[in-house]
Amino acid sequence: MKQHTRCSWAEGDALMSAYHDAEWGVPERDPRMLWETLMLEGFQAGLAWITVLRKRDTFREAFAGFDPRKVARFDEKDIERLMGNPGIIRARAKIEATIRGAQIYNEMEARGESFTDFCWSFTDGKVIKNDGKTRTVSSELSERVSKELKKRGFKFVGPTIVYAWLQAVGIVNDHDAACFRRAQVAKVAQVAKAG
Repeated sequence: MKQHTRCSWAEGDALMSAYHDAEWGVPERDPRMLWETLMLEGFQAGLAWITVLRKRDTFREAFAGFDPRKVARFDEKDIERLMGNPGIIRARAKIEATIRGAQIYNEMEARGESFTDFCWSFTDGKVIKNDGKTRTVSSELSERVSKELKKRGFKFVGPTIVYAWLQAVGIVNDHDAACFRRAQVAKVAQVAKAG
């Protein structure tokens, strides 16, 4: 069986490899998934992504499937419930930021502003394809997006977190030059653009 060459960060852990092969860098257009991923990236702040990935199913269960309408109604009782859940990252500020993030998402929707359109507006709906050799943790783009998210009231959305999110949701294609997913993801982006 032929072994695929992956991005180096995705090697050595079966869960990371599976995430890389199926999800990471695939252009995401679903507004709820874009929001969920942004919230999870916020929980990652100061930690390794594998920590979030291992807890993702429990996070989804604890946060009502990351349904913004439901999460927006979470109250102090829910915060206490979440703080007592060992299956998630128990950081009050991040939990509160997620609840507020759901409220902001809903406020945008109520104004007729699609979260998908907002997220992709920074690149005119196009995927930014980097060279696959240069490694960076933030960019001019992530700084612009971060600034706009903060202006709207989102928390845990600094340029580094936002850059990781842009990579994860495929707004930026940062697969290594030799990675087998690089061309596949580019093809998905082309099909989505044509559709």
